[in-house]
Amino acid sequence: MTDEATVDDVLTAELASGRAVPTATAGEPYESWQVISDDGRVEIGIWQVTPGSFHGEKIGVYESMHFVAGAGTITDADGVVTELRPGVVMFCPDGWSGSWDVTETIRKTYTIVKTT
Repeated sequence: MTDEATVDDVLTAELASGRAVPTATAGEPYESWQVISDDGRVEIGIWQVTPGSFHGEKIGVYESMHFVAGAGTITDADGVVTELRPGVVMFCPDGWSGSWDVTETIRKTYTIVKTT
């Protein structure tokens, strides 16, 4: 488990880790994150990504996301489009896949639960 269990402000929290999104399909999206808690089965944290497009999928996990900043869309494998903006909550079950198109830097809180 990580030491930090509370974040005073999700919008201004400093994010410790980052990298270029490995599944980028357009632009140069860069992702950053801060894990708040991880017990080996459930991970809770903050994640941010800069504009660009990329593929995402959930294999062996499911994820709940609450978007607090930014704009864009996620189109799942069935063609369902979710508009991303502050206040949107999205759930991705194990086996989900889709494409992200980020037009304004996105920040979200997330909870990932391992299913296997």
